[in-house]
Amino acid sequence: MKILILAAGMGKRMKSKMPKVMHSILEKPMLNWVIDTSKKLTSEIAVVLGHGIENVKTIVDKDIEIFEQKEMLGTGHAVMSAEDFLVGEELLVLYGDVPLISEGTLKELISKHRNNKNSATILTVDLDDPTGYGRIVRDSDGNFKKIVEHKDCSDEELNIKEINSGIAVYNIDELKKALKKINNNNVQKEYYLPDTFLHFKKVQTHKIKDITEVTGVNNRIQLSQLERKARENKLKELMLNGVTIIDPESTYISPDVQIGIDTIIYPQTYIYGATQIGEDCIIGPMTRIKNSKIGNNSNIIRSECEEAIVKDNVSVGPFARLRTGTILEDKVKIGNYVETKKANVHEGSKAQHLTYLGDAEIGEGVNIGAGTITCNYDGINKHKTKIENGTFIGSNSSLVAPVTIGENVTVAAGSVITKNIPKNSLAFGRAKQVIKEGKSKFKK
Repeated sequence: MKILILAAGMGKRMKSKMPKVMHSILEKPMLNWVIDTSKKLTSEIAVVLGHGIENVKTIVDKDIEIFEQKEMLGTGHAVMSAEDFLVGEELLVLYGDVPLISEGTLKELISKHRNNKNSATILTVDLDDPTGYGRIVRDSDGNFKKIVEHKDCSDEELNIKEINSGIAVYNIDELKKALKKINNNNVQKEYYLPDTFLHFKKVQTHKIKDITEVTGVNNRIQLSQLERKARENKLKELMLNGVTIIDPESTYISPDVQIGIDTIIYPQTYIYGATQIGEDCIIGPMTRIKNSKIGNNSNIIRSECEEAIVKDNVSVGPFARLRTGTILEDKVKIGNYVETKKANVHEGSKAQHLTYLGDAEIGEGVNIGAGTITCNYDGINKHKTKIENGTFIGSNSSLVAPVTIGENVTVAAGSVITKNIPKNSLAFGRAKQVIKEGKSKFKK
């Protein structure tokens, strides 16, 4: 089985500088929804790109073959553009702007195609308003006869409710022969892929009930409608698998997110990308997590977390920000208004208030006082701060990297530390306090 995804269109009705298939549902580009579903069926996948090809290439995995449709001359022409890919027995054609097609439906379609030894098998659905779609025309016995595009329909054909979704499985050899027989003698002057069905030996249909699976996106209203459906599907899946979601109406979770049982997701929480969350966690409210890994029994409250690793029994927030490269080992506490970046904080350490830890290695059992800053940037390069096990950093300290603070050190509050400190030391670096009595400008 080979899969060819057609994704060359510009999408003028999106009113966007960006190619249509790059627009996202739950922060995942539509084209990637289709690619990921395809990967569940086969490793032989190709896409046909056109408008904005250089931009779209950036979201396509390197193992996906890319073909270019240099002129927008219809879906038949798009398949012709991938002629070198048409080798083998079967081809499934999908569309980059039809993101919610499911693995299960495609397996049923493929199974019917194979069991009935069809030349082609078309996925169809009934629509109350089929405007814009090609109609499935049947003979008096109810067998497939042809597909007529909306703009070419007669008055009688316009009343047909069953439409061609565009998704179909083909016998490759018959498809290649049929593509040579179609023409562009139509209103649009395009080569329609459905015209190939007139040249096959045996064509059947497979009708489904869920319209959203074959709904394409042509404008931002339809994009929002499919996002709502995708979100609903994902939340149902999680809840049926043991995750508590307090308010599904205000919770957004991407399709690739994994969450363990007995984790509770509070309202206004956004979890995106390839995030993994363990069991017995509390996430939210008002929390955003992206491409991160969270262990078991950890709490992240009113905080931001992106490309970070949070292990077991960790407490984060409220109002914390974990940036790329953050690793929080077991039993770490990161409190309110603390920001971390490329910081590895080891077991049992705490930074509870108003702190910035950037490019830092923090040992076990370290206590970092409020207002502490690792001064990691000298205006040209980034430098590392290392704080070893058991050290106490007093409030409002500035640690000027590169600097290493040894084990069991005490740094006095308000210090500016610029030199390495050996273990078991007391260190302070303050300007001398000067008092001049009676000189206040507020004296009475």
